[in-house]
Amino acid sequence: MDAFRTVLASVLLTGVGAAQQAVSFPTQDGGLVNADMYGKGGRAVVLAHGGQFTKESWKNQAAALTAAGFRVLAIEFRPVDEGRQFDVLAAIHYLRKTGATSVSVVGASMGGDYAAEAAEAEPAGIDRLVLLASGAYTPLIAMKGPKLFIVARDDANAEGPRLPRIRAQYEKAREPKQLVLLEGAAHAQFLFQTDQGERVMREILRFLSAR
Repeated sequence: MDAFRTVLASVLLTGVGAAQQAVSFPTQDGGLVNADMYGKGGRAVVLAHGGQFTKESWKNQAAALTAAGFRVLAIEFRPVDEGRQFDVLAAIHYLRKTGATSVSVVGASMGGDYAAEAAEAEPAGIDRLVLLASGAYTPLIAMKGPKLFIVARDDANAEGPRLPRIRAQYEKAREPKQLVLLEGAAHAQFLFQTDQGERVMREILRFLSAR
């Protein structure tokens, strides 16, 4: 069993996942973001949830990340649709101001789309970016850091299969970048509820931990 599998097994067995601290911070457009902070340390990760989820939905993934040595900030998007990229940017700024030496973002579905907007707005703000079934709308041309796209082959919505649209933006994205294709049709955070869940978490840990 490799190190990542050991971390995942430990999380599943112990049930670790309680948020260490509830925090809030302002956005540049006058809003306020609420978030759950897990763990400590200089390597930080922002978790941006999908439209059908909340910040609490990341509890198990946050536990796996903190067990691997990351400080994790799971944000709650504001109810307004416009300006949510500022929620992601506010989280990044908060982590930098509180001692983070690197900040990565994991965004799922809607959260990934806003994370991609944030990455292009401030290309140097995000060190690494993970997009779970997202990134179909914003070409990641300005961001220099590594990017990981993860999507299930048969994932689809009312507009049709997501993979062709995500792949088109992946092709435009600046290197370095990786695309991981999974079997099945589960969308974004729903992947964690399938037999692909462990692999998804393992891919994320591998990517965020790479030198």
